[in-house]
Amino acid sequence: MSHDDHDHHDDHHDHDHGSHLSEVQARVRALESVLTEKGYVDPAVLDQIVEHFETKVGPHVGAKIVARAWADPAFKAALLADASHAVVADETFGRVGDHLVAVENTETQHHMVVCTLCSCYPWDVLGLPPVWYKSAPYRSRVVMDPRGVLADFGVTLPAGTAIRVWDSTAETRYLVLPQRPAGTDGWSEEQLAALVTRNSMIGTGLALQPGEVER
Repeated sequence: MSHDDHDHHDDHHDHDHGSHLSEVQARVRALESVLTEKGYVDPAVLDQIVEHFETKVGPHVGAKIVARAWADPAFKAALLADASHAVVADETFGRVGDHLVAVENTETQHHMVVCTLCSCYPWDVLGLPPVWYKSAPYRSRVVMDPRGVLADFGVTLPAGTAIRVWDSTAETRYLVLPQRPAGTDGWSEEQLAALVTRNSMIGTGLALQPGEVER
């Protein structure tokens, strides 16, 4: 594993008395209630923000970018050269941050992304970050034991596959371009996008196999 300067380069489910909310979720819900009662926030506005990230900026945006890269060699080359420019120039995906970097997984190299200082994350293409991405255990362990972290996510790589961990910062965010699954020749970009998971674009997962989705 190599590191990039500060570019050196579980999910807890503690339920309270039968509640389906985690401790953090319960605290957020309580804080939202208090702020709403005091008139500091408008629930309708909060709903619009959440809806925006879930339907317009969620992982499906990144999945479409990955699918385009799998299907279009010229776009893939442009994405790996300058991800921000390639995405914006395409005019299909909308605006993304100025410092988005795409890194490609191959048979011999696997990439993973973390923010060791806080929780810097490419919201523009992946939407809201998962709870585990922001957790201290992930942020520390992925740097020291990336294979162990991958095992926790159910991913086992060949012994000869090198792993590189990229440290996301406020200035630079990373998007992992997962390997295209075999058996997808002739698939449309829409079909390919269905194989791309959020975790595969962070590096803690792999793209789905053709048999795992409906065509």
